[in-house]
Amino acid sequence: MDDFDLILQNGISFGRGGERKKDDGKVKTKAKKKKYITGAHGSGSAMQKAKYRQQRANRKHK
Repeated sequence: MDDFDLILQNGISFGRGGERKKDDGKVKTKAKKKKYITGAHGSGSAMQKAKYRQQRANRKHK
C-alpha cells in the first residue's frame, strides 16, 4: 500500500501519540529543591531567602 491508501483507511490523527507519562514524583522547579531552599548552591539570592525562611521557621518555636 502506498501512503495515500493508508491515510484513507486509517485517517489522520493530529493528537498526541502513545501513552502519556504519569507523575514520576520528580521536582520540576528549583524553588522546591532542598539545596535551593537551604541556599547551599551558592547563589546570594538563595542564601538570603534561606535566611528569611529560617527566621520565619524559628518564630514558631519560641
